[in-house]
Amino acid sequence: MKIRFLLAMALATLSAQPLYAHRFWIVPSSTVLSGDKPWITVDAAISNSLFFADHAAPALEMFSVLGPDGKLVPIQNGNKGKYRTTFDLELPMDGTYKIVTSRNFLSASWEENGETKRWRGTVETFASEGIQDKPNVQVSRNASRVEAFVTSGKPDSAALKPTGEGLELAVVKSHPNDLFSGENARFVLLADGKPAAGVEVTLIRGEDRYRTEPGEYKTTTSEDGSFELEFKEAGRFWLNASTAVESKETTGSKTTARYSYTATFEVLPQ
Repeated sequence: MKIRFLLAMALATLSAQPLYAHRFWIVPSSTVLSGDKPWITVDAAISNSLFFADHAAPALEMFSVLGPDGKLVPIQNGNKGKYRTTFDLELPMDGTYKIVTSRNFLSASWEENGETKRWRGTVETFASEGIQDKPNVQVSRNASRVEAFVTSGKPDSAALKPTGEGLELAVVKSHPNDLFSGENARFVLLADGKPAAGVEVTLIRGEDRYRTEPGEYKTTTSEDGSFELEFKEAGRFWLNASTAVESKETTGSKTTARYSYTATFEVLPQ
């Protein structure tokens, strides 16, 4: 019960996040490696300043790692501290790995016998428990995802294949582990597997603790969901996008869906 409570509290911060609020991030010690079965250490936190652990540590159980072969890679030496969660990863094969934490759940409320009833669960339990038949039920869906990427050897995209749920980054032209200062990168944003048009994307250079200007770059996705990022200098960057839509596709009832996507990129010097 305690683990589920902590998980819910941490995941609540993954919803549409206003800038300068508490921000969830995942930072690998290295993103581009070579050699035989290299290792990395991963830091994750929810913080005010980007990449400085100063607010809360997410639960270790939230994280998973997908390898180049599409299989889960075990997390090793995991630890959750007061402000930071850390774990080690061995990269046993060449290719790109995706480190991710995500959520996808429904919540509903309705009036019954003069009382407000509330419910939370999955799409499957929504149907099996007959929530859609409740009087004047109001339904919302929350889907959020935080990611980071690591490549051993040559980059590939097998582990980066979208799941078709919520807001996701699709690799079409640029690769998240092949970014260099002075160059632009182009990606596609998907919502439930379809192009997410008109979504604002914000990119913020890390280490904002040491400067007064935001160091942010904003753009909006086009009709095909594509957007371009401008990297003027090397460093770590935090990307965030969020949107809200109304749909009946998931539950059969009018549903407000709130989607959020966050990723960390490392941009190397030329």
